[in-house]
Amino acid sequence: MQFFPSRTIAVEILGWPIHWYGLLYVAAFLLASWMLPRLQKYRKLSLTHDDWSALLTWAIIGVLAGGRLGFVLFFEPFYFLAHPLEILQVWHGGMSSHGGFIGVTIALYFVCRKQKINLLALADTIVVPVAIGLALGRLGNFINGELYGIQTTLPWGMSFDGADGLRHPTQLYAIAKDLVIAVVCFVHLTRARPVIIGHTIALFLILYGGLRYLLEYFRDQSYGVMDWGFFTISPGQLFTIPIIVAGAYLWWELSKRSR
Repeated sequence: MQFFPSRTIAVEILGWPIHWYGLLYVAAFLLASWMLPRLQKYRKLSLTHDDWSALLTWAIIGVLAGGRLGFVLFFEPFYFLAHPLEILQVWHGGMSSHGGFIGVTIALYFVCRKQKINLLALADTIVVPVAIGLALGRLGNFINGELYGIQTTLPWGMSFDGADGLRHPTQLYAIAKDLVIAVVCFVHLTRARPVIIGHTIALFLILYGGLRYLLEYFRDQSYGVMDWGFFTISPGQLFTIPIIVAGAYLWWELSKRSR
C-alpha cells in the first residue's frame, strides 16, 4: 500500500490506484445516504432505507453514465469516435456535470415511475446533497490541478502545473457557489411557505445555471469559445442555458398551478 503516489491518486493498493476524484464521489453518495432520510419529511415522503439504497444505486449509475457520455458527446466526440474503447476509461478523467444532470434525471424518472414516487417531491429532497456533492467534485478538480481559470493579477491567484502565470482558482469559486446553493435550497426546502412541491428543484436549477454561466467567464476555455458575431459563448455556457430555462419554466408553471 502506498499513500499519495501522485497528485491525482490518494492511495495505491497492490498496484491498483484509487483516485481522489473517486473517493470524493463515494463521500458524496455516503453523505446523501445519511441526509436524504432526514430531509424527506419536508416533502412528506416516507421511503425506507432499502428504497433510498435503490434510488442512490440508480442515481450513481445515472451520474457516472450520463457524466461520461456527456463529456464524450459534448466536448470531444471526434476523438472518442476514433478511440471508442477509451470511453470506458473513466479513470483518465473527463466527466460533464451537464451530462450527469441528464443521466440522473433519466434514472430517477424511471425509478419513480416504477415505485410510484412523486418525482418533484423527490427532486426537492435531493438537491441539497446534490449541491454538496458537486462541491466535493470541484474539490477533486482542485486537487487534480484541473479546470483552473484565466490569468489574473489578483492576490489570490494560484499557479497550476502546465499553466502560465497565476490563474483564477475557479475550482474554489465553484465550491463556494455549490455550497451557497446548498444552503439556499436547504432554507427553501425547510422554511418556504406555502409549500409548492417542485419549487426547490426549480430554484436549484436557476441558481446553478445562472452562477455556472457567470463562472465560465473566469475559466480557462480549453475547448475554445463559439463566436456568433455579436457575442461569444463557451460550450459550458451554451449547455447551461437549458438548465436556467428549465428551472424558470418549472417555477412559473408550478406557481401558476398553485394559484
